[in-house]
Amino acid sequence: MVEESSIPVSSPLASSTLSQSLVSNIILLFSIADLTTLTFISSILLLSFFSIFFILHFRLKSHQSQHLKDFNSLYTVRILFVSFISFWAINDILRLPYLIPPYFLSFLYKFPSLSQQVNLCKAHIVLSQGFFQPGFLIILLFLVNISAKKKIKKNIFCRAILVLFSVCIPLLALQIFFIFFSTRLINYPEILFRGFQLNGVDGNIGKVICTYPLMSTIVFAIFGIIYMILFTSACWKVCSIVINKGLRVRIYLLVITVLFSVSAQILILTASALWKSHELPFDWLGFVVFLSGLLCAVVGEGILVIKPIADALAVDSQFYRCDNDYRL
Repeated sequence: MVEESSIPVSSPLASSTLSQSLVSNIILLFSIADLTTLTFISSILLLSFFSIFFILHFRLKSHQSQHLKDFNSLYTVRILFVSFISFWAINDILRLPYLIPPYFLSFLYKFPSLSQQVNLCKAHIVLSQGFFQPGFLIILLFLVNISAKKKIKKNIFCRAILVLFSVCIPLLALQIFFIFFSTRLINYPEILFRGFQLNGVDGNIGKVICTYPLMSTIVFAIFGIIYMILFTSACWKVCSIVINKGLRVRIYLLVITVLFSVSAQILILTASALWKSHELPFDWLGFVVFLSGLLCAVVGEGILVIKPIADALAVDSQFYRCDNDYRL
């Protein structure tokens, strides 16, 4: 027989010790990288909300002005673009399961177990690299290609959806296979499919840090290399027909940002998969990967959503003044 503890589980001393330990663990788990990531997620969501409001405002203005009707055909594609950026940002919370403070919301929320945290990490990788980020990158390329055409067809939103899903569905299927099912079918080195590491584990309590498997990174890298070639080519076509110097500068900025962002993500993800898990601060690596994608999203929203609408509204106001002067 194993002797029971001299202090009952339900004693006030045990409860006090457990609560103090819980509070200290929560403080430790709120790392600077996690809080900084949450701050940037909140910022991009606010920017996306402003962008959607701006798009809808422009939609209403276009019904009242004859000069804006030709500029309003892409509003659904722009909303789709901003929505994918928002979902991508929200999805990054899945790799930060302890950001929701269970100490203050204990009646609503419980600490996720290790298996639940592992599943959250896998879901984050699949959705981020297989659907949401490739999705907003594809729509970004679609908007650039459309801007080079003189006439825009009425079924432009359906075409955007078709292009989006024709690219993202195969990527999503590959990510799901490599993250969830490949380990059951083949003998594999751990480096190829390791999507997490354990930190401070005691029994079934601890923190799971999301890492990025090499096979998942290879799939994203193949997509990223092909995408960068196509995106550079599309922007080159736009620059060849653009006369406005300011617009060219914006396109150059967009190209540099996209190439830098996607390249940096591929390099960081590859490095994180090749090095040993205990040699790298994966909290900060995940933050840098997120920050690279965030830079691309913010510049894309600014150049292809906010700036064109602001320019169109400015031109419309000038036409309105000219019409009033003519009437006077």
